Amino acid sequence: MSRRALRIQQSWFRSTTVLIFVTAIVLMLGLSVTPSLHERLHPAGTSPHECAVTLIVAGNCHYSAAAPLMIAPTRALHFKIPVLTSQWVESPFLAAHIFEHAPPVRS
Repeated sequence: MSRRALRIQQSWFRSTTVLIFVTAIVLMLGLSVTPSLHERLHPAGTSPHECAVTLIVAGNCHYSAAAPLMIAPTRALHFKIPVLTSQWVESPFLAAHIFEHAPPVRS
């Protein structure tokens, strides 16, 4: 497929999606203004229900807490770590004679 054909399809898809979303929002707002039309669309009787129209009418949305994304940490196995003692280690650079090829002190 050519790039131009892909661009035409993308713009068609984008405009169709926007049209559907705008129509849905206008329909929800219209039904929230007229409860009789909302009742005709889907009769709920006396039971309270949650749909997009009732959430718009109420002006808020109560949601339940989401499931935790992390499992609670469990206790790790206890290992006995021996007590550390300090020990003197000679520097390996002292025996390297790094100043052996330096220029003379008084030159």
